[in-house]
Amino acid sequence: MTEHADPSHDLSREASDLRIATFRLARRMRTQRAVDSMSDGQFAVLAGLSVHGPHTLGELADRERVSAPAMNRTVNCLQDSGYVSRSADEHDGRKVVIDLTDDGRAVVEETARRRDAWVEGALAEIEPDERAILAQAAAIMQRMVAR
Repeated sequence: MTEHADPSHDLSREASDLRIATFRLARRMRTQRAVDSMSDGQFAVLAGLSVHGPHTLGELADRERVSAPAMNRTVNCLQDSGYVSRSADEHDGRKVVIDLTDDGRAVVEETARRRDAWVEGALAEIEPDERAILAQAAAIMQRMVAR
């Protein structure tokens, strides 16, 4: 049996090619940010708060799959920079809720704008039929990650 006749080999190669292309695309887009000194982990917290709303420290740690002490360090840095605030939970005064400040929201919006602009520029350089394929791929990738 030749290499090309083995469907599992083709699937393995396709998976590897997709992983590499996705990683390189994500790495390139991450360079487009509003605050150059902000880490990817810090931006992920801001973006998560923007999408999902205020969280407790434990909820943020669970969402980002890091330890509570690691998340506390991240939140402290973001708070020191003025991007997040802490307040008492209105339902349980023992808990602290972390939320975006206006400055934090502005960082998320500007970073998203820069990343969208970069992707738009890249899309403008390819043929319409390739853009249509990428639009289909984006929908498929969304289904893959939703599982």
